[in-house]
Amino acid sequence: MTAVTADQSADHLPRPTRLSEVKGWFFTADQLLFDWFLRHQQDGAVAGDLLELGAYLGKSAIFLGARLRPEERFTVCDLFDSPAEDASNSREMAKSYATLTRRAFEANYLSFHEELPVIVQGLSSSVSEHVAAGSVRFAHIDASHLYEHVHGDILAVRELLTDRGVVVMDDYRAEHCPGVAAATWQAVTDHGLRPICVSGTKFYGTWGDPEPYRTALLGWLAGRGDVWHEVQEVNGAPLVRLSAKGAKEPAHPVSRHEAPERPAVRAAVKAAGVARPAAAGPVSRPPRGVLRRVARDVLPPIVTRALVRARGRSGGGGTSQR
Repeated sequence: MTAVTADQSADHLPRPTRLSEVKGWFFTADQLLFDWFLRHQQDGAVAGDLLELGAYLGKSAIFLGARLRPEERFTVCDLFDSPAEDASNSREMAKSYATLTRRAFEANYLSFHEELPVIVQGLSSSVSEHVAAGSVRFAHIDASHLYEHVHGDILAVRELLTDRGVVVMDDYRAEHCPGVAAATWQAVTDHGLRPICVSGTKFYGTWGDPEPYRTALLGWLAGRGDVWHEVQEVNGAPLVRLSAKGAKEPAHPVSRHEAPERPAVRAAVKAAGVARPAAAGPVSRPPRGVLRRVARDVLPPIVTRALVRARGRSGGGGTSQR
């Protein structure tokens, strides 16, 4: 497939300037876990490619693409705006993903990356025709919510993962998609999937040995006071459960498009005589009074009021969530 670069995109769609502006559901706990698993695999020299089944508008794909190593391949499989082949799947697409188009996904992704991933536009059941068996180290399944499709996706991904590969199941406990829960836990009881951990929205498992992941994960969690966790016994094996409410998100990919107001803010701060930190030094912030004065003198009143309200709600900081 031909790679598409940012310069070739002519969709004229809104260009997000930060990940939080991309619509979707990708919460702090899962951002932390995606980042941890991918870094842990890299540190442990776990080879393999990345795979996502079901991309919506690209929020988690953008996050994954920022952690792709040069020698790796990232494949995204989604119907996008193609028709589904059965009535029940068509109804679900119309209900849950009416605004999903490939152009919107591509525009969002190219706002943060120079090139698109390999895109397979079609049913997730066709992914095995495009991804080699035993080639994937990390797979995210977030496609259909219907039991028969999710069951098929799990079995397909089992063949695509390496021995140390990790699969992530979205919506494994959501009330509106019990088919995902049924397929996920059936994979555990009947098809050898071994749980590692769960967040409020995603299940993480492997068909290899989960113990090295679990031990390393617990060691990482022990050093984080901002992430709650416990270990439960499920199906005769330990399962880590965690929550990250209030935790700081990991580093996000940087958009290629700068927000319009940022150059004005930088120029105003410079004019006010506030020194910028050295590139390699610690990040420092101008005194809050200077920022208020700069905002009042330079920015339009509606922007100033919005900034003041935002700082008041977040205490000067905050996190974004999908």
